[in-house]
Formats: sequence, C-alpha cells, structure tokens
Amino acid sequence: MLEREFYINSDGTRLHAKLDRPEGADKGPLCILIHGFTGHMEEDHIIAAQKAIEECGISVLRVEMYGHGKSDGIFREHNLYKWVNNAISVMNYVKTLDFVTDLYICGHSQGGLLTMLVAGMFPDDFKAIIPLSPAWMIPEIARAGSILGSSFDPQHIPDSIPSADGGWEISGDYVRVAQTIHVEDEIERYKGPVLIIHGDEDEAVPYSYGVKASELYNDAKLVTIHGDDHCYNKHLDQVVDAIKAFLAER
Repeated sequence: MLEREFYINSDGTRLHAKLDRPEGADKGPLCILIHGFTGHMEEDHIIAAQKAIEECGISVLRVEMYGHGKSDGIFREHNLYKWVNNAISVMNYVKTLDFVTDLYICGHSQGGLLTMLVAGMFPDDFKAIIPLSPAWMIPEIARAGSILGSSFDPQHIPDSIPSADGGWEISGDYVRVAQTIHVEDEIERYKGPVLIIHGDEDEAVPYSYGVKASELYNDAKLVTIHGDDHCYNKHLDQVVDAIKAFLAER
C-alpha cells in the first residue's frame, strides 16, 4: 500500500486528504471515501471500507469535509452546502489525476447523504456508488423540526441547536440549508449501480431509509446487516464482504 497525505483546496478551505493506492498500481479506478457527521477518516468503519476497496485493486481517496478531522472550518458552522461545495472541489481535483480510469464514491451517514447528492450532480462520472447507513432523512426531518435527536420550530429556526446529550452544537444555518435539499431529485438523476449497506438496528438513521433508497434507485442492491448499529460495531466483517462482493461484479 502506498499512502500520500495532503490537502485539497476548496475555495480557500483546506480539506485534509489521504490517497491510498494498491502496491504496484498504475492506471486504474479510484474511490472517494467520506466520513459522516462528527466523524473523520480514521474511524474503524471508514478504515475497514478503505481496506476492502483497496483489496479490490481500487485506489482510495479519503477526504475530511469542512469542520471535521484535520480539515479547516469549525464544526458548528458546517452545513450541507459547504460539504457539497467541498465535494465539487474534490471532484475537480480527482479529474486532474492522470492515473484514474473509473471513479466510485462511498460515504457513511451524512457522507452517505453527500454520496447520493454528488452522484446525482455528476451522474456520468461514477461507475457505481456505495452509501453506507445513508442519513438522507436529514433534509426531511429538518423541514419537520428535528435534527439528530434535537427538536426546534422549523418555521422559526434558532441561531444555535445543541445535541440532546450536549456532545455537539450546530448553527441554525445547518437546518436552513438542509430544509432546501430534496434528495429524491438526485436519486432520480443517477442511473448507475448502487450498493446500500444498512444495519437493521441503526440507532441514528432508521433502517427504513435504506430500504426506501434501494427502492427509489434505478439499479440498487441493499445489504442488511442484521442486529447491527449505525457504525457496524458488531458485524463490520459483513460490511467488508459486501463491499468486496459488489466491486468484484463491476
């Protein structure tokens, strides 16, 4: 494995990135891999996904979005528009890499939501996409007055929204942005193969959203991790096997 650590410029914001390439790799496919809300690129499930993808002969570009990990920005001030803009910058960077043949994208939770949005924005660029526990309910629940366990008046959004357990705080702008996004539009735009992996005991993203996404996509496979949670703490090996099996078919 060959690893390079660097930063990608996104309109003046530095995004922390690591590019891992299989030993002896020349030209070949690459997968962009994105963490979730409050996450980073070194989490166990992200590393497991990275290794699984790389074992399939695919280079992996892990990127930390605005306000997360070692990237610039304050967590409280991040929102989905900023993440989408970051993803566009990553796409522009990837297109400068002369070794890349085919392109994939994989993301967990809010990164799974971002994967779904970006695939719809660049429907001709991705050979396949892999949303993991995709939190694509965020815009819907934001319009209803809830965000990841915290409630508010959706018509009169407060300046600050803390988590129920006090573990984080986001700006009201996060909700204002989320309310404008309609993920179904981007699902409709992407016609390529989709692998959705979701634990049926996910405590953060209802499993029903994985099922619904698999039904809405043109060509989707849903792999259910029975008895597992949002980050696959019980059966991460099953996630690895599912990713490998899916990529082996491409």
